[in-house]
Parts: sequence; structure tokens; C-alpha cells
Amino acid sequence: MAETIGWVGLGNMGFPMARNLLKGGYTVNVYNRTASKADVLVQEGANFMDTISSLCLESDIVVTMLADDQAVKSVYLGEGGLLNASVSGKLFINMSTVSPKTSRELEEMSKAVGARFLEAPVSGSVKPAEDGTLLILAGGTADNFRAAQPLLEKLGKASLWLGSVGAASYAKLAINYFLALTLQGLAETVLFAEKNGVSAKDMLHIVNESACGSALTKIKSPLILEDTYPPAFALKHMAKDLRLAREQEIDFPLSTPLSETYTAALQDGFGEADVMAIIKYLAKGLSNAATTK
Repeated sequence: MAETIGWVGLGNMGFPMARNLLKGGYTVNVYNRTASKADVLVQEGANFMDTISSLCLESDIVVTMLADDQAVKSVYLGEGGLLNASVSGKLFINMSTVSPKTSRELEEMSKAVGARFLEAPVSGSVKPAEDGTLLILAGGTADNFRAAQPLLEKLGKASLWLGSVGAASYAKLAINYFLALTLQGLAETVLFAEKNGVSAKDMLHIVNESACGSALTKIKSPLILEDTYPPAFALKHMAKDLRLAREQEIDFPLSTPLSETYTAALQDGFGEADVMAIIKYLAKGLSNAATTK
């Protein structure tokens, strides 16, 4: 008999992921701070829980998919949080992107109360979450990874066990660093071309038909051409992930200016837009520089 899954966090990623577990035949208990975000899932068969502790009590495995370290710690450690419930033998899976330090702390605290812990951040945005084709990066014991695999198979195209807790968090920060580099590089390429008389459409065609093109550049090209940036992966999350990478002492020639650029874009009001909106922030800077000459 399949385990009952408790799911905490129904944001842009959490909602479709929890839905895929429902479609996969699991009994799913859900909790979200804004209860109305669970309405559709409840109509489709999920059980809404009024409190985190009640969700924990009624679930065998509890998955958290939240915005950042602070939100995750609040759910695990806050008043009425997961680690204050009856948790002996339960498996906690944190799929949020947090610092390696936070992951290790949660593992130790889970062990102290008789629970098991697996970190499993994902590579992919809203569409892969909807399609169940995320790449899942796992850190924890081999036994905990094996216990989670049937569930993870409903959420992703592949799950990689990378070793002990902390390893998957480092891998997630590394792949998002590469993502940030790629998207800012694409933005700067297009803006440089436009500044010198080459249209964005032509430059994107050159990029996508050359060896530089990738699934990522092809997905983001329509956003640039339409100048609209609905958040598949919000820029605020990239700014956060780059900050976490810097806290882990990433120290390369591009790491500091890259993080500073995304942070500045966040502070300038682009945080809720898709991460590709970094091009709008950079274009704004070029425009301001031109008017001050």
C-alpha cells in the first residue's frame, strides 16, 4: 500500500508537484499558509490540513517545497512545526533550495526526534514541474533515498543520489550559478547586438542555430522577443541562490558581479518577474547611461 504523503508549500512549483502525486495514485495531505491555494487540489482529491502538526500526524512522508531557508526553518522548527509533532519513523523530504548548512541542521534535528531526512532540491521550472520531468538532486543516506524513489519518480525524469546531506544543496547552487551566467550572458549578447544595429530577433536566431544554442536559450527567446516575463522561475529566487552560493565562498571572477547584478535587479523591482527579466534591468541601465551622456 502506497504511503500517505504530506505536502507543505503550494507555490508555483509546489502546486503542480503535489498534483502529480495525486495523479500518481498517492493519498496526499496538503498544507499552505494561504489555504485557498489548496482549493483546486482538494477538489481533485487532496486532503487539506489546518495545521502542520495535523498534516505530520496523518502522513507517512512529508515533503516541503518552500521559498527559502527562513520559510523552511519556520515549517520545521517554528511553533507547531514538523519537528514539534509526533514524527518517529517518518521521512521528511525537503525539496526547497536552501543552504547546505540548513540541510545539515535539519537532518541532525530530525534524527534527534527519531525521524529521517532527505534533501532533494530540483533543477527545472514550472513547465517541467507540471510535466513531471524535473531533475531531482538528492542527498542523504542510501536507505532514505531508496525509500523516497517511488515518490520522486512521479515528480521527475531522473533522480540523482549525490551522497550525504549537503551535497545536493551544493549541486543545486552550482547549476543555478550556471543558469544565472547563461541568462545574463544571453541578455548582454542581445543588448550588445541591438546597440550596434542587429535586431534581437536576428541575434537570437544566430544564438539558437549555433553551437551556443541550448534548450534554455530557446525557451527564453520568446520572452525576450515578446518583452513579457511571466515567472517560470522568479528572479528573486535566483538572487537568493546566488547569495547562498556566495555564503558558501564561491570565489570566481564572475561570481561577485553576477550576484550583485541580480541583487540590484531585485531591488529595482524585477523580483517577481521571470529570471530572464535580467535583460530589462540591464537595458534600463543602458538607457539611463545614454541619457546622462
